Amino acid sequence: MKRMKTLDAAWLAVESDDTPMHVGNLQIFSLPEGAPDTFLRDLVIRMKDGRDFAPPWNHKLLNPGKIGRTLTPAWKIDNDLDLDYHVRHSALPKPGGERELGVLISRLHSHPLDFNRPLWESHIIEGLENNRFALYTKMHHSLIDGISGMRLLQRVLSTDANALDMPPPWTVRPERVKLIGGVPAHGLEAAIEALRGQLKTVPALIGALGKLVRHEEGSPLVGPFVGPPSVLNKRVTPQRRFATQQYSMSALRELAIQADASLNDIVLYLCSSALRRFLKEQNALPTEPLTAGIPVNIRAADDQGTGTSISFMIASLATDVADPLRRLAAIKASTRSAKEHLQTLPRSTLTQYTMLLMAPYMLQLATGLGGRTRPVFNVTISNVPGPREPLYFQGARLEAMYPVSLIAHGGALNITCLSYADSLNFGYTGCRETLPSMQRLAVYTGEALEELEQLLGDI
Repeated sequence: MKRMKTLDAAWLAVESDDTPMHVGNLQIFSLPEGAPDTFLRDLVIRMKDGRDFAPPWNHKLLNPGKIGRTLTPAWKIDNDLDLDYHVRHSALPKPGGERELGVLISRLHSHPLDFNRPLWESHIIEGLENNRFALYTKMHHSLIDGISGMRLLQRVLSTDANALDMPPPWTVRPERVKLIGGVPAHGLEAAIEALRGQLKTVPALIGALGKLVRHEEGSPLVGPFVGPPSVLNKRVTPQRRFATQQYSMSALRELAIQADASLNDIVLYLCSSALRRFLKEQNALPTEPLTAGIPVNIRAADDQGTGTSISFMIASLATDVADPLRRLAAIKASTRSAKEHLQTLPRSTLTQYTMLLMAPYMLQLATGLGGRTRPVFNVTISNVPGPREPLYFQGARLEAMYPVSLIAHGGALNITCLSYADSLNFGYTGCRETLPSMQRLAVYTGEALEELEQLLGDI
């Protein structure tokens, strides 16, 4: 048995029929040159033969019927998985383009995971045009966050295009896995020392939260509940929509240099510009600026463990500013202030800070108030660093990786970016009913990029 960290357990506690709390990853591969017609069938058979399960693929809820009613949810190990259930083989209808793939992923991502089984599914999808296929994997957020999920899938890939006989992801063990919960040797002494350390940091924690909550007029530092109510913050239904965009990383970095901004600033600007246009077309653009909740990785560089290890910062998207360059300047000022604020906290307090900052969000979901009161923030936007080199699986080249995220009541849209080689891949996950025509956001993001390139080129 392995006890869960508090934040991991929270994702289980707020699960509902309308808000399944799983996240996914869509990988698109090109078939190897000269691949036989049976390549994908053989790949599925090979993957189903892999039965030496590694964590967290073999983690199963100890008491699935008591989630939300126990203070100490835990995992147990299950090495008797039904891989015919967990590993699925699908095919796209012709012409097998991005639209058909998006429709399928939207449907697959709408289905909740079975809490009586280990909380993951993997779908091999054939019939993608231009001699390609896709692999869509989803796993509950209580088991992984963006960083650990990306690493989990990356471990099975190779930089060698000729590497064969590669194992399926659920059989590959990390170099080092940190225990989820539990107390190490000399546990009493360690626990007492940890408690002392936490008590020492309480004043800094209270001070940081107080500064965030006391939002001053005109200050670039944005706190919770500052963003206005909007169509993005209504109740959601179970069905999802998913859209993608892919951009050149080197082009985005060049733009960041020209704008004296970070890559994250450019990402936020593109999302802000697309959202401003999208909402304005619906006569639904608030007069106050929308705010973004931005997950921040706090995992140590050598930590190969799973579970959730993130903090959060909130920044203004300056959607009330019509002029593009002034909008970008306002976003830069807000993110700079948010980063400086987060850096004032001792590293040892970041988990507690995250729990306190996210408490209103989780409370809204747990009590049914999400989408009925002012949002903690308007939209989640995150940027996850991925592998820098081209990767392969059984000789098939990985062309793109797209994150497929979760949404919740009060937050009908999630935009997550994942870098890979020289590309930045945007995944847009939205509520089908709350945000009709959500796919336009992906198109508007691309047009915002073209506009910014022209504006910065003219300076």
